[in-house]
Amino acid sequence: MQCVESLRVQAYFDGEVDAVSASEIERHVEHCAECRALLQDLNVVRSALKDVAFAGTPASLRARVMRALDQEETDRERAGARPARATLPPFQRRPASFWTGALSGAGGFALAACLALFLLVPRFNDPLINDLVSSHVRSLMPDHLIDVVSSDRHTVKPWFAGHADVSPAVTDFESQGYRLVGGRADYVAHQRAAVIVYQHGAHTINVFSWAAADHRLPGNTTRSGYHLAFWQQGDIQYCAVSDTGWDELMGLVRLMRAT
Repeated sequence: MQCVESLRVQAYFDGEVDAVSASEIERHVEHCAECRALLQDLNVVRSALKDVAFAGTPASLRARVMRALDQEETDRERAGARPARATLPPFQRRPASFWTGALSGAGGFALAACLALFLLVPRFNDPLINDLVSSHVRSLMPDHLIDVVSSDRHTVKPWFAGHADVSPAVTDFESQGYRLVGGRADYVAHQRAAVIVYQHGAHTINVFSWAAADHRLPGNTTRSGYHLAFWQQGDIQYCAVSDTGWDELMGLVRLMRAT
């Protein structure tokens, strides 16, 4: 019989539980072999998905599809269909009714599903986004949020020098509603990242920073209820993560980019 906590364990794995629930689930997993095995299986699947390569359509496949379309058009013409205009290649002469039928019903649904898979899966499997969300959720657990507790930027910034690979500018924006509460070091993009921690109302905002890498930053996105805003200044890349609203999160981003 499946453990009654299995669904909560899956939600914990996806980073969809609060800090209190996460602590409860971690204690449960220590004593439940079934849920420990479930977490291991989920990690195996995640690792396998990270290794999947999403390449463009091979040229050979595209050529085969075009040949099949051309052959079908030729067969239709031989069967007495109205000749197509010679000014267009065969696959472009197809009547509107063909495309309407091809993109309707089960065929259209399958095509839409395939497009959604290839467009969305790479974004959801982005290891950088996975790392940032996991680090943010982990920081919300008791005693994980802050390594250096201070609202003084002259205390937080020097601390990064000995604990992280970058030392970003640190500013307190309390008068604008974003109170500096401290910082910590974390591990992001295979680096010791500096994390500046702000409090905005009841929401915690983690601002991760690391040395700019060769790959492009992802676009702003939402994962498991958390918003992620990316930007780069000079040779440092940033990401602000929080469950606050987009307007509030981007307000802090604008303040930081203006410093």
